Amino acid sequence: WGWKQANGALRDMVCRGLLLELERAGRLELPPARHVHRNPSTRRATDGGKALAPLLLDTTPLETSLRTIRPLEFQQVRRTPEEPLFNYLVAQYHPLGYTRPVGEHLKYLVYAAGRPIACVAWSSAPRHLGARDRFIGWSAEARRRNIRFLAYNPRYLILPWVRVPHLASHVLGQMARRIAADWERIYGHPIYFLETFVDPERYRGTCYRAANWVVMGRTTGRGKNCPNKRPNRSIKEVLGYPLTPRFRELLAER
Repeated sequence: WGWKQANGALRDMVCRGLLLELERAGRLELPPARHVHRNPSTRRATDGGKALAPLLLDTTPLETSLRTIRPLEFQQVRRTPEEPLFNYLVAQYHPLGYTRPVGEHLKYLVYAAGRPIACVAWSSAPRHLGARDRFIGWSAEARRRNIRFLAYNPRYLILPWVRVPHLASHVLGQMARRIAADWERIYGHPIYFLETFVDPERYRGTCYRAANWVVMGRTTGRGKNCPNKRPNRSIKEVLGYPLTPRFRELLAER
């Protein structure tokens, strides 16, 4: 079929998912699996099949000023030996736990003096998001073609023993300076816009606002498979951050 992503990479995971759906529907019969891979979203992150031991982490409280720990080190750890550590930290310490990112994605560990202090995950953006789409002002066709130029921030974690004023907004600012180049190096195309959700019943999103992210509106509270117009999940604020002043022009191109 020549089923490829816009960057030329094969749509491997989408194809696998379609084949499994067709088999479940009785439309075809797949050969026995050669290997069975455990889903990392259903278990604790592991390293070599063994759960990472919390005692390997330095959980000594870090309470200091941002000036004393700069410059920070940012490591993109997807498909590196450090990825299991990222997965473990998010699974163990993020309120929402760890789930496997969808589509293109990057994972960053942030270090201070060789010690991990934060985790930042990025993935492909949701295809339909009313507040975001109105803010950008693109057509349905432009959105379909250019959604790959957006990155979504599904997880952001400052480790609980780290208390450094202004650290969270500083990390977001540094991420905005480097993510487009990293994305282009790994996936062959740039990123022009960042977005995330904030649950206003639990968080104020102060660090995003301090890093100059813009509140674009709120979600409807309806998932993509919602059978009616009644909310079936919490309503969240939608925040965005343009990586270039020309983001609307670039994203509206057909």
